[in-house]
Amino acid sequence: MPFSLAPRLGFIGAGRLARCLALGFARAGYPVTSVASRRGDTARELATVLGACQAVEDPQQVVEAADIVFLATPDDSIGTIANTLQFDAAIARGARKALVHCSGATGVDILAGAAAQGVLTGGFHPLFLFSGAPADVDRIAGCSITIEANAELAQALKTLARSMSCHPLEIPAGQRMLYHGAAHYAASFALCALSEAVELWRTLGLNEEDALRALLPMLSGTIDTAREKGLANALAGPVSRGDAALLQKQLACFEALGSDHAALYGLLTRRAVALARQRANPPATLDAIDRIVEDSLARTLQVQAASKP
Repeated sequence: MPFSLAPRLGFIGAGRLARCLALGFARAGYPVTSVASRRGDTARELATVLGACQAVEDPQQVVEAADIVFLATPDDSIGTIANTLQFDAAIARGARKALVHCSGATGVDILAGAAAQGVLTGGFHPLFLFSGAPADVDRIAGCSITIEANAELAQALKTLARSMSCHPLEIPAGQRMLYHGAAHYAASFALCALSEAVELWRTLGLNEEDALRALLPMLSGTIDTAREKGLANALAGPVSRGDAALLQKQLACFEALGSDHAALYGLLTRRAVALARQRANPPATLDAIDRIVEDSLARTLQVQAASKP
C-alpha cells in the first residue's frame, strides 16, 4: 500500500534542520503531527509554532502518530534512537511506516533494525546551511535535498522536497560518506579558502573586516558567473589567462612564506589547470604551468618532510 498524498509527518529532534523542514512541510499543507526532543522546551516551542502538532517526551509516540518519521538528530545518536523504536504493532495493523534520517554522512543501513520490522527506511539530507532563523523556510527554496531510499519511499520524499521548492537528488546506496565529504568543498572548505586569504592579507596589515569586505563580493561574483557559464568558463586568474611567468612568481612568494601556504596554493592550482583544459580554447601554456606547479609541490613537500622530527 503506497503512502497517501498527504502522509502524516513526525520529527525526532527539534533543532535547526527539524524546525525548517517541519515548518516548510506544514506550510505546504502536510500534517506535522508530533515532535520529540531531548530538550522538551525546543519540542514544545516548535509544536506551538506549528499549531496542530503535539510535543511528546517519548520518541515512540512520534512513531504512533506519523506515517513518515524524520530522525533529525546528531549522527552519533541516530542508531541508538532508531534501535529503540518499535513498529511491529503498527505494521501488523497494516499501517505503512517509514523512518528517514537527515544525515548527509551516515549510511541508511544504520536503520536496519527498523527495516527488519517491515519499515521503509531512507535518507533525506538538505544541502543547506541552517541558521535557525525563521527565514530559513524561505531561503531553502531552490536548494537540493539528497534522497536515498527504495522506489516507493523515494517518490514520497521527492514530493516532499518539491513541496518546499527544493530539487531532489538521488545517490547510490552506501555512498553517503563520499557525497557528504565532497559537499564540504562548497561549504566549510569555501570558508577555509577565505580564511587562508584573510591570513595572508594580515601580513599586509589588513584586518579580517577589511579583507572580507573586499573578498566576499568577488566570491559572490564568481558564484554567479559559475551558475551562468559553468565552472570552466568562470575560472579567472593566471591559469585562466595562461600566464605561466606570473604563476611561477606567485608560487615562489608562497614558498618563501613557509608553512603549508605554497602546498595549498599548488594543489588548488592543479584543479584550476584541469578546469582550464575543459575550455573550448584552453591556453597554450597549460603544460608549462602544470610543470611549474608540480616542481613547486615537489620542493614544498621535500621541505616539509625534512622539517619533521
